[in-house]
Amino acid sequence: MGDASGVGPEIVLRLCCAGGLGDDVVVYGDVAVLRHGAALLGLDVPWGRLPIVDLGLLSAADHRPGLLDAASGAAARAYVERATRDALSGAVAGLVTMPMNKEATQLTDPAFVGHTEMIAAICGVQKVTMMLTAALPHGSLAVTHVSTHCSLAEAIRRVRPERVLDVIRLTDEVLRRFIARPRIAVCGLNPHAGEHGLFGTDDIEHITPAIAAAVDEGIDATGPHPADTVFHQAVHRGRYDAIVCMYHDQGHGPMKLIAFDTGVNVTLGLPIVRTSVDHGTAFDIAWKGEAFTDSLQHALRFARMLVGSAPHSASGAPS
Repeated sequence: MGDASGVGPEIVLRLCCAGGLGDDVVVYGDVAVLRHGAALLGLDVPWGRLPIVDLGLLSAADHRPGLLDAASGAAARAYVERATRDALSGAVAGLVTMPMNKEATQLTDPAFVGHTEMIAAICGVQKVTMMLTAALPHGSLAVTHVSTHCSLAEAIRRVRPERVLDVIRLTDEVLRRFIARPRIAVCGLNPHAGEHGLFGTDDIEHITPAIAAAVDEGIDATGPHPADTVFHQAVHRGRYDAIVCMYHDQGHGPMKLIAFDTGVNVTLGLPIVRTSVDHGTAFDIAWKGEAFTDSLQHALRFARMLVGSAPHSASGAPS
């Protein structure tokens, strides 16, 4: 349900009351907070039809809407950890995460960076990437990232052929569940993709070899493309199914411009299905009935789609 002080639990309750949550959803969180929040908003929640895994970490008195709170941050971390382990065991088919507040969670876990890194660590994997996806007039567009939650200086250091190729492979692998041969555009790092070395050689030395290796593997990857034009070509010309970006804001900025309310965050490279809403805790409007619920609906839909197309292990549980 996300950080209790933020919009996550509120959105879950409001979507439930609107009949949009579905009958296959189990909520991980604190019943006391959910009931207190429902009372604040005057919601008539059908509690008997809303399965909740109650971790019992917060009471109604602990609910502090809109305020940065260490206990709420720690509880949000615990919800994700429990749900991830249940997904790994096959108790649930997939995981949809509501927003956590990094600052709040770091008050009790200074090493916390974000959902994605935490879930990857629990799953014991290292080669993961964040994918944003949104429906567009020409079809859906997916955007993946070579790096996400790190400084720009560190992001530049992480642009290496091995990592770029890993992200291209992960992007191609997940999209092949729905598209026979995904068209993947790979962004350059420097302005104009380096302008043939005029603005730096990173694109020539690190990105071009990764694209060539991907093509040799049968992946339809092209580039490096200038980041200032490739989104226009994808969104308005329908030329690409996915764009591999080199760092967080290169991909997040355009995607939040074109699909802020409907974008979905998907983690690639995990042994479980994990999607997330593409927004934060929004403390300024939390528990006021103002937050939109569209992103959760899209995150649930995409999780169901991935679960339905996921490879299965010998035991029959999603692998």
